[in-house]
Amino acid sequence: MLNSAKQKKQDKISSPLGRLGRAPFILSRTDSIGDVILTLPMAGFLKKKYPNCKIYFLCQSYTRPIVECCSYIDEILDWTTLKEKNNLNLSEEARNAEIIHVFPNKQIAKIAKREKIHRRVGTTNRLYHWLYCNVLIRFSRKNSDLHEAQLNLKLIQKHIGKQTIPLEDIQKSFGFTRLASLPESLKKYLHSNKINLILHPKSKGSAQEWGLTNFNRLMDLLSPEKYNILITGTESEGELFRDELSLQKEHVTDLSGKMTLSELFSFIQAADALIACSTGPLHMAAALNKIAIGIYPSHRPMHAGRWAPLGTYVKIVSSKSPGDSLENIPPIEILEALESGIASKFLY
Repeated sequence: MLNSAKQKKQDKISSPLGRLGRAPFILSRTDSIGDVILTLPMAGFLKKKYPNCKIYFLCQSYTRPIVECCSYIDEILDWTTLKEKNNLNLSEEARNAEIIHVFPNKQIAKIAKREKIHRRVGTTNRLYHWLYCNVLIRFSRKNSDLHEAQLNLKLIQKHIGKQTIPLEDIQKSFGFTRLASLPESLKKYLHSNKINLILHPKSKGSAQEWGLTNFNRLMDLLSPEKYNILITGTESEGELFRDELSLQKEHVTDLSGKMTLSELFSFIQAADALIACSTGPLHMAAALNKIAIGIYPSHRPMHAGRWAPLGTYVKIVSSKSPGDSLENIPPIEILEALESGIASKFLY
């Protein structure tokens, strides 16, 4: 049992505003799109527990358009800008916050302590957290069988009071209710009498890829009478695949480099299905309850058990064994997963 002095110190750390109300939260996740999406349910669970709490989200400029679509986030802190200034530019209210280092970053942890953020939460497996955090949570992501989104929620277990949240509950907590309207210039690419299927063949190097040859073979299997195929990616990704994909087909449209991230999110919302490897757009589609076909390796830590997108109509196709290449997955398996997803969403 804690002695009286230690108990008072713990109470002070736990409840910085006392009877005045719940302190704000700062969720710090400064990596990629998929990681950010799997972090946003933390805000949903915190809002459920503390409806009037203010939630800040610290992210890169690149992922800001995704965070802006989440109704649970009250204010965004742009790390791309703040990093150069080496501060978080916080109000007095925000300094009373609880910052949760969901994605460990030594510079952010150091700044949080220097700016005297009241409660600073990190995991024990980062040595600098022992120096800069005053609340340490003990668990290992590397050796866990839990999904990334479930591991994120362990950092707020003190607030939500559960050991492990079922994935079915997490996928209801994205809060994506602020998507922008899709511009007319992009609506014209959607077909009213076909399945609007997005293929996202590249991953910007963040994931193992299925290969352009396989995407070509898949397009050969997709009926022009049934599918309207839309290829997405950044301009730099388009430069990598335009000479290799069969873009001349009548039912195929190359949209690479033609959308901002915000527009892509709205475009996915307007489409029916998306096929990709472990990329941000796959997580976007799943979170919007689109048919999301994910192509994953079976080895740790990149396997679907850890990184699968969360949604009602997700279908995962994995390599046969940990050492097997994704390129060995035959296109017919992807087509079968797609048809299964379509049947579960539209036919039953």
